[in-house]
Amino acid sequence: MARGAVTKAVIPAAGLGTRFLPATKAQPKEMLPVVDKPAIQYVVEEAVRAGIEDILIITGRGKRAIEDHFDRAFELEHSLEKSGKFHQLGEIQALAEMAKIHYVRQGEALGLGHAVLMARQHVGDNPFAVMLGDDIMDRRSQVLEGMIDTYERHEQSVIALKEFPLDEISSYGAVKPEIVDELLVKVLDIVEKPQPAVAPSGLAVMGRYVFTPEIFDKLEVVQPGFGGEIQLTDAIGLLLEDQTVYGYRFEEGRYDIGKKLDYLRATVEIAIDREDLGPEFRAFLSELVRRKGLA
Repeated sequence: MARGAVTKAVIPAAGLGTRFLPATKAQPKEMLPVVDKPAIQYVVEEAVRAGIEDILIITGRGKRAIEDHFDRAFELEHSLEKSGKFHQLGEIQALAEMAKIHYVRQGEALGLGHAVLMARQHVGDNPFAVMLGDDIMDRRSQVLEGMIDTYERHEQSVIALKEFPLDEISSYGAVKPEIVDELLVKVLDIVEKPQPAVAPSGLAVMGRYVFTPEIFDKLEVVQPGFGGEIQLTDAIGLLLEDQTVYGYRFEEGRYDIGKKLDYLRATVEIAIDREDLGPEFRAFLSELVRRKGLA
């Protein structure tokens, strides 16, 4: 059972993005702009900040724009250089250099668990992070760093958890926890999208995971579950039979840009924190609230 530093990440980005139609009819939901970057760029930047050097993105049909975004664009670079737009040139060139980014296509939409399983050959016997391509975190968030630190201390899988009211828990995977400390729990059981009356707790699984490579063995044998798909949650349940799985709790800083309200919230909150946009944008919002009588 090989162990080592967490230097690899897998970003599943093969979903159809139906909640954002028609905007996602001809472009991946992961490429929806949040201020001036596509959502998936925030995810890649988060991985790099946490020390990840090798990233595998699981794509699907119609996702070529993701590959193009992180590739070199020589004609664009030449045009920016000729125009003296050196700051923008540097930003574009940095995209292709921030990490080693690889791609595998998920030919059929068989679920998140199936998408992660497609990374087995690339990951090998190494621990790795899984980061959902439509979940972005505030850049000040230390969730992934905390999860990697927990893995390196315990050499066991770690999943991110956030508390939700029980009447919302049926939208998520939920865990039965055993408290370890203020941030950490041991996961005793995990259930995909339980009804509130039978939910093990209000602690929901969010889009960040750090896995031991044994998760692949469980994904190989897990049967289709909720929605007829290979559920990552069910594979984690099987992993619990052999290994300890920890839950890393957090409260703030996550945006599910697959949801329209969260997408708008991310755009506003990220924009007001920007040095170049924040002051004018905050003034605009204050005036808008006053003018619409929303205060």
